[in-house]
Amino acid sequence: MTHYLIADVKVNDDSWIPDYAAKVHDIVHKHGGKYLSRSANITNIEGGQLDTTLIALLEFPSLEALRAFVDDPDYAQFAKARQDGTESRFNAIDDTDVAGTIPYLEKG
Repeated sequence: MTHYLIADVKVNDDSWIPDYAAKVHDIVHKHGGKYLSRSANITNIEGGQLDTTLIALLEFPSLEALRAFVDDPDYAQFAKARQDGTESRFNAIDDTDVAGTIPYLEKG
């Protein structure tokens, strides 16, 4: 089942970005993933504005593939650099649609 990684990032120090951008793409692909979006053009539509400066959306063929990317030893140094230079959250979601499976949300 397809899974998506949503990376919500507030950059505090951008010194890690050039090396990360140059090398992590290949590690993502190694695990069957692909970038769907890497954008700093964030428009708040509803709710409180977050301090987010970048959101990346990646698609993987499965949760196992997504976790394999995140846990890949080749990614560890880049993950540490990102973590040191940002406040970031990684969330995984699958491609299910709960509509029709709960009484208050009809399938449509």
